[in-house]
Amino acid sequence: MSVPYETAAYEPPESPGSPEEHLARLLGRALNSFELPDETIRRLDCALAHDSSLHSAHHSAGLHRETYRHTWLLADGSALTLWELVHNTAPGSEPQAEVYLDEEELRAATTRLPLPPDTPDFELPVLVELSPIPARRHAYVPDDSADHARRLLRRAENADRPGADTAALLTTAFAHQITQVFGRPTRAGRAGLSFSLYEHAFLLRDGKEISLWEVEHTVTPDGRHMCEVYATEDAAREAMERRAAQVP
Repeated sequence: MSVPYETAAYEPPESPGSPEEHLARLLGRALNSFELPDETIRRLDCALAHDSSLHSAHHSAGLHRETYRHTWLLADGSALTLWELVHNTAPGSEPQAEVYLDEEELRAATTRLPLPPDTPDFELPVLVELSPIPARRHAYVPDDSADHARRLLRRAENADRPGADTAALLTTAFAHQITQVFGRPTRAGRAGLSFSLYEHAFLLRDGKEISLWEVEHTVTPDGRHMCEVYATEDAAREAMERRAAQVP
């Protein structure tokens, strides 16, 4: 269910700016930002990316309350979340913002708000609960990741490698992780063949994640190593099967 209102104190997730600028705006509008621990602010100084989302909302009799979840990805691969509470103290009054370090503090602050009981004479409350932010699968390392992606695609010799659209997306990569993939044994693992599968996971500036799957093998006329790159793990494993089938 969509929320039929807008709140001036809140900036939508697509608001431009760096993680530092996003944090500065949040702290600037929060009345209690001085209560945040200095250690938290120091950790956020090394943020690489951020994401914001509406967590819940309640409207009744001209009063409103919204909570927002702001999450930053830090340079060490961990994430830190701050919770923002936006509300008005009287019908028609200007919204005020508060910021909290955890949900326990947020819930305690929410219970102090003077929201009246539901009544048919007023707009019915709207409650929105969004799913939690999924945990990232990778511990990213900030590096020259866009150049790494470019070089990986350049050395791929398969005609069906990811194309220009993927290459364009990866120009915004700023952190990545390389992992050798095991499991799901196939004919490609039989004796006499050399196959390796790697996942190259990239973190983009907008917080999105994208992976390329690299297959290295020696199924070549002269036995040299060949690199192929695919957009999905399934496609990479199917390619390994095809190459293995070429060998008598």
